[in-house]
Amino acid sequence: MNSPKLRIKSLHKSFGAGARRTEVLRDINLDLADNEFVSLVGTSGCGKSTLLSIVAGLQDFDSGELDIDGSPIMKPGLDRGVVFQSYTLLPWLTAQQNIEFALKAAGHDRATCRRIALEHLDLVKLPHSANLYPSELSGGMKQRVAIARALSYRPKMLLMDEPFGALDALTRHQMQELLTQIWEEHRLTVLFVTHDVEEAVYLSDRIVVMGIGPGRIMRTFDVDIERPRREEVMESAAFMDLQRNVHKAIREASRRPEMA
Repeated sequence: MNSPKLRIKSLHKSFGAGARRTEVLRDINLDLADNEFVSLVGTSGCGKSTLLSIVAGLQDFDSGELDIDGSPIMKPGLDRGVVFQSYTLLPWLTAQQNIEFALKAAGHDRATCRRIALEHLDLVKLPHSANLYPSELSGGMKQRVAIARALSYRPKMLLMDEPFGALDALTRHQMQELLTQIWEEHRLTVLFVTHDVEEAVYLSDRIVVMGIGPGRIMRTFDVDIERPRREEVMESAAFMDLQRNVHKAIREASRRPEMA
């Protein structure tokens, strides 16, 4: 990969100081190509969400290099859209206004904000929900609005931290299919954190398995399953074999070094 979209080199991160210092990420090296969909998986406490938060510019790090398109990441920016498990919608604004709020921050005028917001509500299949408030939306609908908002200002990367983790199984599958369709149409780089290996295999081009004690990259898997993907692919032998191999790698990576 000659010119990665995202480049992480020798990244280290710890919390606390002195005797209370805890190393949470050690020597993370990871490149993401333009338009690549990469999932981070691993047991709780391996640092997946911390790493994504650092890429988002929401946390600092101790040492290493981190850049997007060759420019160092120092703080949050409109070049990265972020979607969390919690919907983070402003409850006093409608679905349309939540998206417009982000677009105003990006410097768009009122008419442009309205046009782009409605376009993106249509993109996530919520064209008739523009005037509804978050309290009037289901969990899946709230997450659709959050995705629409994150995509509306045309970020270079989409960072997603367990975005479907709070949804029921049926809604989760619907959201996975929606995200796949959006990604196939618009082709942007995605870094996706999940505990669900089936979800990682279904969505990703590459899966990165992280281990604990401290958090570090243990293995990567290329997902050589033809796109476009639909739910039926989950029943294929290739899909199930890869799912088993990733589960095995996570079990092995969950053993702390002193246990190995």
